[in-house]
Amino acid sequence: MSTNIRWFHELNMNHVEEVGGKNASLGEMISGMSATGVNVPDGFATTAKAYREFLAKDNLADRINNALQALDVEDVSALAKTGAEIRSWIMNAVFSEAFEKEVHESYLELTGGKDIAVAVRSSATAEDLPDASFAGQQETFLNIRGYENVLKAIKEVF
Repeated sequence: MSTNIRWFHELNMNHVEEVGGKNASLGEMISGMSATGVNVPDGFATTAKAYREFLAKDNLADRINNALQALDVEDVSALAKTGAEIRSWIMNAVFSEAFEKEVHESYLELTGGKDIAVAVRSSATAEDLPDASFAGQQETFLNIRGYENVLKAIKEVF
């Protein structure tokens, strides 16, 4: 079994820590509603492990943490500058070959090799906690076409 990709139909609410709440909920909907005749499209999720490995590569997480520790959060200009710098580091970082291969294979399986539009959404593992919610603060990209654009959107949600 892949540690980078999980298909929605394999997921349920026991997988929130692995793939986030939105993805786990989609898995629940597929398993719970398909028997009633409601068609919920399948898809795949990248895992929290894949995200952590992406951040660990080339010390990206350390660079981000160092930039944030040095940040004066009261300085709006510094916030904007540091945010832009961190986003550029993420967008310029390189995925591992294994991750790209798994995303590519999953994307081809999902689309059947056809040019169809897909959504790429974040699914935080701590998005809706009993004492806090971050709903609506994450990224969603709709109508993404083509494997290279999917990879770019994955970085955007990361």
